[in-house]
Amino acid sequence: MKLFVIAAVLAVAVAAPSSYKPAYKPPTYSAPAYSKPAYSAPAYPAPAYSAPAYKDNKYADITITSQSDERNLDGSSQWSYAGSDYTTREESQVQKKMQGVKYDSYGKATYEEVMGNTNKGSSYWVSPEGEKFTLTWVADDAGFQPKGDHLPVAPVHIYELPVAPVHEYVLPVAPVHEYELPVAPVHIPFNGKGYKIY
Repeated sequence: MKLFVIAAVLAVAVAAPSSYKPAYKPPTYSAPAYSKPAYSAPAYPAPAYSAPAYKDNKYADITITSQSDERNLDGSSQWSYAGSDYTTREESQVQKKMQGVKYDSYGKATYEEVMGNTNKGSSYWVSPEGEKFTLTWVADDAGFQPKGDHLPVAPVHIYELPVAPVHEYVLPVAPVHEYELPVAPVHIPFNGKGYKIY
């Protein structure tokens, strides 16, 4: 009987905490109220730039008298313009397959056929001193090649390469040795009595 009472008390004691719920409520905090800082915007003085004083500009009235621009689906194009000061410029380009360096996604370079532009054009202008200039150029896989009477011409140097001296070598001749071959001795048999046996 005592065992039954102890077991019943234990069962009640173990089951009691599961139905117990504390009446705890976490505290609530309100956000702190800060006063908004009052900064005044800095007062910068306006810059005092004087208006540029242009002198007599004789190019102030230059206008474009003609202009063209043509773009084609095959990648070729051509454009030109002319000014009222007699300045002109025209240029054209076409797509061309050429040998060049191509890089893959790993940075490895290969020398193969690539697409590139080839350009050619010309410009004409008059200097303030009244000198007339014409410049023509071609730019392709051989590089930029300008031509014009006003461009300096690099001096042509003719270099003579030194001629190496000709050495005549006499090869040594191995000495000739004449050897005398030894002669084998000739044995003449005797019969023991002093007579040769033939």
